[in-house]
Amino acid sequence: MLHLSQEPALTALLLTAPVAAPLVVAAGYTLTGLAAQRRPRPVSAARREETRRPQPVVKAAAVSRGTARAMTGADDKGEGDDSVPGKPVAAVRARGRHPADWVGLTSPVVILACASLLAADVDDGSVAAYSGLLRADALTVWMLLVIGAVALIACASAPSYLSGERDADRATGRTVMGVPPIERSREWGSYHALVQVFLGAMCLAVVTANLGVLWVAIEATTIVTAFLVGHRRTRMSVEAAWKYVVICSAGIALAFLGTVLVYYAARQAGIAEAWALDWPTLLAHADRLDPAVTRLGITLVVLGYGAKAGLVPLHAWLPDAHSQAPAPVSALMSGVLLSVAFAALLRYRVIADAALGVDFTRVLLAGIALLTLALAAGLLLAQSDYKRMLAYSSMEHMSLIALAAAIGSPLALAAALLHIAGHGLAKATAFCVSGQILHLRGTTKIGRVRGLLARSPWLGALFGLAIVALLGFPPFSLFASELGIARAGFAAGSGLGWTTAAALLLVLVAFAALATRATRMLLGPARKGDAAVAESPSALWPLVLGLLACAALGITTGPLGDLLTQAATVLERP
Repeated sequence: MLHLSQEPALTALLLTAPVAAPLVVAAGYTLTGLAAQRRPRPVSAARREETRRPQPVVKAAAVSRGTARAMTGADDKGEGDDSVPGKPVAAVRARGRHPADWVGLTSPVVILACASLLAADVDDGSVAAYSGLLRADALTVWMLLVIGAVALIACASAPSYLSGERDADRATGRTVMGVPPIERSREWGSYHALVQVFLGAMCLAVVTANLGVLWVAIEATTIVTAFLVGHRRTRMSVEAAWKYVVICSAGIALAFLGTVLVYYAARQAGIAEAWALDWPTLLAHADRLDPAVTRLGITLVVLGYGAKAGLVPLHAWLPDAHSQAPAPVSALMSGVLLSVAFAALLRYRVIADAALGVDFTRVLLAGIALLTLALAAGLLLAQSDYKRMLAYSSMEHMSLIALAAAIGSPLALAAALLHIAGHGLAKATAFCVSGQILHLRGTTKIGRVRGLLARSPWLGALFGLAIVALLGFPPFSLFASELGIARAGFAAGSGLGWTTAAALLLVLVAFAALATRATRMLLGPARKGDAAVAESPSALWPLVLGLLACAALGITTGPLGDLLTQAATVLERP
């Protein structure tokens, strides 16, 4: 069998392609958009005459009035769901597909292919390229698989979602922040380009071995996703984007200061300048790092990258950004961006444990995990918006991953990585379904969505199964991962045992809140006048695929079992 270590060129290609492929696709979308803008669009005489006449479609605009209100950030008070009949919306959704929408699937396929090829060689340790700047170990490969799988769901769901938004704009004829619907339709090329850059930045964050480049990649995700959160240019989405930028920039600034302090400690320990931020080098010489400087640096890094992971205290951006972003973007942000940021924390945690001992990061991460879990459970109890509900659920699951990292045993770390994968698949599915529900009902209010199973059986079933997966029921992988975290916590000792018990009580509160609200949306008869919706298979297959993958991981990890064990070994305390 050929090992990548024997083929440096192949190694460099496999490490570069997950970053380069999305950027190439983004460049293609950008150039295509620029060419389309410069190309004059002929308008026929009949079309000019049609635009001069009063538009009879204004009455038909009521078909998607509720959808448009939700998308334009209009006041939701007094909005009646009866203004959103299902049949016209479904008919509109069936058209308007652009072939270019599907080009975005190239990047997830490339990411998954490269991760699969790398997985065959990292069982011997790691592979590197470009003088160690890019490096892949089992943890890198696991994260690439998660990014590729979630990106496949989000990118495959995007054409249906964007078609619904185009149709809502055309049906109402409204301008959004001064941008007419026809002009807004041209902006979806920039949406695709931004998503691809987002994927490239996340892949760079997991394949680089340099902590400075890691910081740059995480900062790049902040810049790109800020435009995606505010892409619709509504008042609420722009406000959410600014809130996201301000809070995450504060977090990234803290992470930058922490990185500088780690660099300073490395230089003081005699590590060469070129290798002072190299993760394997820092880990090998961690016992020589100054404890006081390292302790302060690690604290700042945990707070900084914890902001991107949705952990307290810099978590306030998450519900606003996830609720206002387009549904496929919310799927990517919740499904993988939070996990990529936490993977950075896991890298720093290994260095901190080698330099400071296990107690420092254990107390820090356990405390943050409990505070985040308590806040998420409390806010879920008072939640009336289903997209924000899913956002707070993300905080709950990230706190469980933080608790597993605090426990730090092999079982806990393996469960944390399995939880990252399961949560990414289930949450991506849930957010993509939520976008379809928004188009169907025209509102994100839980109280105004009833009888979803009766009106849209496939959509309701997929949303219900995604919630079941997030609640940790078998056969989905979150059941196995949460059970593993609980077992590891009770086996770790009395201190962590009580912490785990408190976490489980808070999880039960979140469980009750999420289950109650989802049940209200799904059950009950369809309202009078609501017709059944004809659901497009092209909008459903990515969601079915995501749930099947989550269930398969819960039944057996199969060929991924060895990779999961090796990834947990990478994170074990020295």
